[in-house]
Amino acid sequence: MHNKPNLQDLFLTNNNSSQKSTTTIKNTPLLTFPCEFPIKIMGLNHEDLIPMICAIILAHCATFNPEADVQIKPSSKNKYLAVTATIIATSQEQLDTIYRALNAHELVKVTL
Repeated sequence: MHNKPNLQDLFLTNNNSSQKSTTTIKNTPLLTFPCEFPIKIMGLNHEDLIPMICAIILAHCATFNPEADVQIKPSSKNKYLAVTATIIATSQEQLDTIYRALNAHELVKVTL
């Protein structure tokens, strides 16, 4: 049986009658590192896309194995590639750096 988090535990509510009620998400980490993390990339179907994705990820994740950790699916008209690169993420900073580098490349259209 999986324990579901109590939603009240995830939010802070200020119900002071002299102020408007506000709700904010507590500073709760969503991931526990290290963890397996799939990076999803949609890009133009170009010969440089996969090598570029792999180079960016390898620069920030030494355990990444392009031959084993990449899945590729072409779009129906073969104009785009959907790429899933699964890494062992070690920190939120690492993920942010990888996403910034991927999004900066002209062949990448979307990352998730």
